[in-house]
Amino acid sequence: MARRKQSRGNCTYCNREMTRGGLSRHLKSCSARQEAIAQAKGADTTLYHLQVQDAWGGDFWLHLEMKGTAKLKDLDNYLRAIWLECCGHLSDFFIGGAWANKVAMSRQIAQVFEPDVELTHIYDFGTSSETKIRCVAVRQGNALTKHPITLMARNNPPEVQCMECDQLATHLCMECQYEYDESGLLCDAHVEDHPHDDYGEPMLLYNSPRVGLCGYSGPAEPPY
Repeated sequence: MARRKQSRGNCTYCNREMTRGGLSRHLKSCSARQEAIAQAKGADTTLYHLQVQDAWGGDFWLHLEMKGTAKLKDLDNYLRAIWLECCGHLSDFFIGGAWANKVAMSRQIAQVFEPDVELTHIYDFGTSSETKIRCVAVRQGNALTKHPITLMARNNPPEVQCMECDQLATHLCMECQYEYDESGLLCDAHVEDHPHDDYGEPMLLYNSPRVGLCGYSGPAEPPY
């Protein structure tokens, strides 16, 4: 069986493209990041490198650096803004797997994470989106932003093929998926005269694991 192609993304400091795992290792020694750290000013604090990925396929992922004094609520708000928010659904964090041991949103990052500890975040308890968050490194020093979270790397948008031709898909038809068991993926040309509208017009594809679920219509405007 052929190995599944891993998604890739870019380091925000040096723009090198790598896999999720490659970036996890690269960020520890990236010279551009080390230079930014050396030039950073502010109060000395503990910072946590968190690797975030969707629980189902792993094509969508983030590498974040988060202040230890920040709270899980800050991380929840960030995930909602960059990936998940659609209809104001409830969400929670769990340790030990999905629905296992709930962790309060008021807990500080430093009270929860240490290397290799993994949390599961669930957004929407009906049409759920599950996200896994693992601490891969901890450092002491100055933060690189005034915000509680810094984005260090993110997967590039998955390249998927239109179901009608070999062009890059840009839209998704939910009626095709739910009623006709088709991918529903459409390029710019084939979305123009696509006949289905029972689930609304075909929606844009976004760089998010929430695409096609509930009323998701894209991320907030950065900075998140």
